[in-house]
Amino acid sequence: MSVHEAAEALPAAVGSSEAWLERYRASVMGTYGAPQRVLVRGEGCWVWDADGRRYLDLLAGIATNALGHAHPLLVAAVTAQLTTLGHVSNFFATAPQIALAEQLLTIARAPGGSRVFFCNSGAEANEAAFKMARRTGRPKVVAAVDGFHGRTMGALALTHKPQYRAPFEPLPGGVEHVPFGDVGALGRAVDGATAAVVLEPLQGEGGVRPAPPGYLEAARRITREQGALLVLDEVQSGIGRTGAWFAHQLPANGDVVPDVVTTAKGLGGGIPIGAAIAYGEHNAALLGAGQHGTTFGGNPVASAAALATLHAIERDDVLANVREVGARLREGILALGHPLVAGVRGQGLLLGVELTAEIGPAAAAAALEHGFILNAVRPDTLRLAPPLVLTAAQADSFVAALPGVLDAATATGTPA
Repeated sequence: MSVHEAAEALPAAVGSSEAWLERYRASVMGTYGAPQRVLVRGEGCWVWDADGRRYLDLLAGIATNALGHAHPLLVAAVTAQLTTLGHVSNFFATAPQIALAEQLLTIARAPGGSRVFFCNSGAEANEAAFKMARRTGRPKVVAAVDGFHGRTMGALALTHKPQYRAPFEPLPGGVEHVPFGDVGALGRAVDGATAAVVLEPLQGEGGVRPAPPGYLEAARRITREQGALLVLDEVQSGIGRTGAWFAHQLPANGDVVPDVVTTAKGLGGGIPIGAAIAYGEHNAALLGAGQHGTTFGGNPVASAAALATLHAIERDDVLANVREVGARLREGILALGHPLVAGVRGQGLLLGVELTAEIGPAAAAAALEHGFILNAVRPDTLRLAPPLVLTAAQADSFVAALPGVLDAATATGTPA
């Protein structure tokens, strides 16, 4: 069957954005509110909407499209796998699943006896980590204020944001939240009843806030002293996003050795896949046979996509590009000296532009009108999480446009 024949099963990308949005409103739950645009195709770091307008994608599906859009290697890997074997359930193993687990253990620098649990998303990976914590027999889990770990019930219990939590309470109990980066507060909260401490090395939804120097090392020391697990949520910060395979491996974070790392988003380059990596035999045994599962976990197509993504990052020295272009973005934005820019937080290509006024939503809307996709992760913070293959020229084009974006946002005001 040809590509043209296969396209007959798909909707033709014709019609205006408004026509598509009308169909959306009539058929899709309003969970996410009104979509900003209807996107119909992408190439590299660019996407086009149904009206033919082009945008530089500086959000990458919220840190997910690591290789951008329609990357040839990713397309070829997924296509080749689908022509061979699409899905087999977790009653069977496949070569891509096994090879991906081995590769993840390598880049995670996990010791002998470590194992990987595959799932479909970051929230599911964090659910697995929560279950591992429960298996210790201890009742308490400590997480951080402004942390985000997903919206399924267990992951939501770990997530701090009250507006996400309140509609679904009571949530699974035993979770205590402490200020992020406060070693003293963490030390007071963690005791002999603590099963695990769950932290993001770089809080994404919390405003793109890196852990202060020495914080993760202190968390490792405190958890080890109390016999608790250290779980690092690298769903957003992992798979090269910060210029290292995982943010906790950066020199600023002390290259700590955790007990569990969760990852997803960029792992599949846009194909849904997540993983919980358990470090060492003891931690890997916390979830035994029949104690957790998911039908699509380790799906051969998703595993093939992840293998292709990891291969391209390594082959093309993408980690170096992340470090270089990320530094260029940071320095360029700061060099503007714009009165609305208070600073730039983050690492690699996960950056938060801190604003002096709460015009984030208006600035994100103005950026879209100027041809750039980003989002306001907080009222005073714009998040940049572009494809890891963003070029210097593309980064420069955004820096050049940013003053006009901010000025337009000021004129417009913040939408309700």
